[in-house]
Amino acid sequence: HTSIIVHKDEFFYGSGGISSCAPGGTLLGPPDSVVDLGNTEVTEEIFLEYLSSLGESMFRGESYNLFEHNCNTFSNEVAQFLTGRKIPSYITDLPAEVLATPFGQALRPLLDSIQIQPPGGNTFSRHNGQS
Repeated sequence: HTSIIVHKDEFFYGSGGISSCAPGGTLLGPPDSVVDLGNTEVTEEIFLEYLSSLGESMFRGESYNLFEHNCNTFSNEVAQFLTGRKIPSYITDLPAEVLATPFGQALRPLLDSIQIQPPGGNTFSRHNGQS
């Protein structure tokens, strides 16, 4: 699981769409590691508008796919918008590395059917006042 912490909230993507919570506020708890991608000049208002547009287009819940369009895809997209930097490739390359193994290929049909949404967040919507 990856997410982006910006403007005092944590934002992440799963089968329920884009969600937010206080940093470390999902039931997954605090992160195993944190990668500092730098600072942003993007205001909270512009960021929330951008996030809203992503939630209505590329990152709708039904677009989620564990291997090809996941929390890492979202974190990478948002990181580039905010800082111009990508998240580390050891994170974004992990699904392909798993699928390249015989075990990954054997498990793919099962894993493709799984819908993942880290519990504990609030579904993001610019219109309902949540951030």
